[in-house]
Amino acid sequence: MNKITSAPVYKYTITVSEDALDQNGHVNNVQYVAWMQEAAVRHYEQMGGVEVDKALGATWWVHSHKVIYHAPAYAGDEIDVQTWVANLRRVRSLRRYRFTRTRDNKLLVSGETDWFFVDIKTGKPKAIPSEVAKVLTIEKD
Repeated sequence: MNKITSAPVYKYTITVSEDALDQNGHVNNVQYVAWMQEAAVRHYEQMGGVEVDKALGATWWVHSHKVIYHAPAYAGDEIDVQTWVANLRRVRSLRRYRFTRTRDNKLLVSGETDWFFVDIKTGKPKAIPSEVAKVLTIEKD
């Protein structure tokens, strides 16, 4: 996996493997949700957010995912993955994603995840502290 990182948009490239395919021979829809999760975690780690969260005894949980499928991808396709933080609210943050095929720049999938910040001990939503807000760079669409 080649990783190219630039804040506020985090980018890297994946190559579709056979195990990512469904019975129709193209990338399984749930695979994109897994890749969204992976991209979010990688980006947040790159920003230094994971260490900040640990120090605060907090973490992020998913509230909802939205995925729009534009075109199929197949084994061997290289896909550029992009993710960015679109907004930051009191206890929630919206992250967006874009998956494009590298050979023709075709948009395959777009999506977003609404995350909420929680206290690890209680599992209850927690206001996003300034320490976390400082590591998150907002990218307007």
